[in-house]
Amino acid sequence: MSDVTTTDLYEVTMAMSYLREDMRAPATFSLFVRDLPPGRGFLVAAGLESALDFLAGYRVEREDVEEFADALHRPVRDLEPLLGLAFEGEVCAVPEGRAVFSGEPLLEVTAPLPQAQLVETYLLNQVCHQTVVASKAARCVLAAAGRPVVDFSLRRTHGPWAGYQAARLGALVGFAGTSNVAAATALGIPASGTMAHSYIEAFPGEEEAFRAFARVHPGPITFLVDTYDTEEGVRIAARVLRDLGRGPGCAIRLDSGDLDALARRARALLDAAGLPDVRIVASGGLDEYGVARLVRAGAPIDVYAVGTRVGVAADAPYLDTAYKLVEYDGRPVMKLSSAKVTTPGRRQVFRRAGQPDVIALWREEPPGSARPLLRTVMRDGLRTGPPDRWQDARDRFREDLAGLPGPARRIYDPEPVRPVTSRALEELMATVRADIEARFRPDHLTAASRP
Repeated sequence: MSDVTTTDLYEVTMAMSYLREDMRAPATFSLFVRDLPPGRGFLVAAGLESALDFLAGYRVEREDVEEFADALHRPVRDLEPLLGLAFEGEVCAVPEGRAVFSGEPLLEVTAPLPQAQLVETYLLNQVCHQTVVASKAARCVLAAAGRPVVDFSLRRTHGPWAGYQAARLGALVGFAGTSNVAAATALGIPASGTMAHSYIEAFPGEEEAFRAFARVHPGPITFLVDTYDTEEGVRIAARVLRDLGRGPGCAIRLDSGDLDALARRARALLDAAGLPDVRIVASGGLDEYGVARLVRAGAPIDVYAVGTRVGVAADAPYLDTAYKLVEYDGRPVMKLSSAKVTTPGRRQVFRRAGQPDVIALWREEPPGSARPLLRTVMRDGLRTGPPDRWQDARDRFREDLAGLPGPARRIYDPEPVRPVTSRALEELMATVRADIEARFRPDHLTAASRP
């Protein structure tokens, strides 16, 4: 199965009709989020790099045509007009790492109509999933208030590729490392891991397990201390670390129970053993809400490991994203259906310090000192520059995070910033709406149908 056929069937049926009707003029589709999920004050744009990789390699081959034909129960010859179709269009997009809000285009595709239509499903999949996970991870960084956060999500993400993406997105928003070896190696980020409870259980006791682990790992080590009795596990870990002269850089990990109370007791035991430099790592069902509670309580936890809830964005696992036609053959178009009205025309977003973003038309001049968010990243089906690095996206995220108003950054009951629309865009919306309503008024239709 190729990425070309990783699409919804109706993309194929529409593209076939467009080709039959010779509707190959340039079309612009805009990908945006209608409304932010509850509990989100902002989103972090992500998924653009994998979307561009897909578009750069997009070409319908013979086996794709055969799969389309099989899905439609049609002869292969009926689908042959698609053979050789490649993406030759332009993409304007918000770079990864930028904070974004509802209604703002994350990317806009301009290409011959069949091409722009066929790529819809894959683009939505990549941008939606990665934006939602990056946004969840960003809130963990906020909640940790400067303490390191590590990604432990791989074993529970929705597939290995989603686990790789979660590790990358965590690094993009400032995570200190990941348990995912493949991602750590590919991305150049620190790999982080300790041991499982099964390791402890395989030995006669915790002390034997800790000493065996230390013998094979000469560097800083982390002991999992809550397999049986947590306080006793801390005492044993402290004794082994002290005996071996392993203090600075080492840690213990708490994975269950009342993490606040256990961390306080563990800190006291480690300090009493002369090990003030041994850190405490906490894990076990944590996300930004759990981290925020522990930080607010003053729990002496040095590192937070987050996994399942972040890797699947448990409290907001999807976005109300859309990929809508906004212009065809130079004609701005819009949708007027109830609660899903769209905005016509190619657009730009201007960001102003201390003020709401302005959603404007593509060719508008920026208001004052505002800067445009969307930039041209693909032209004639080719990237306009080298692939973006996650480190660059991380720098953009840090910049935007610092500029967000306090209410949007809150973990509990955040208040999202509401973008405004430019006067020119509002005027275009009014003009297009009036034209559509005039063409489809009941009295107009009745008159048009008279002999």
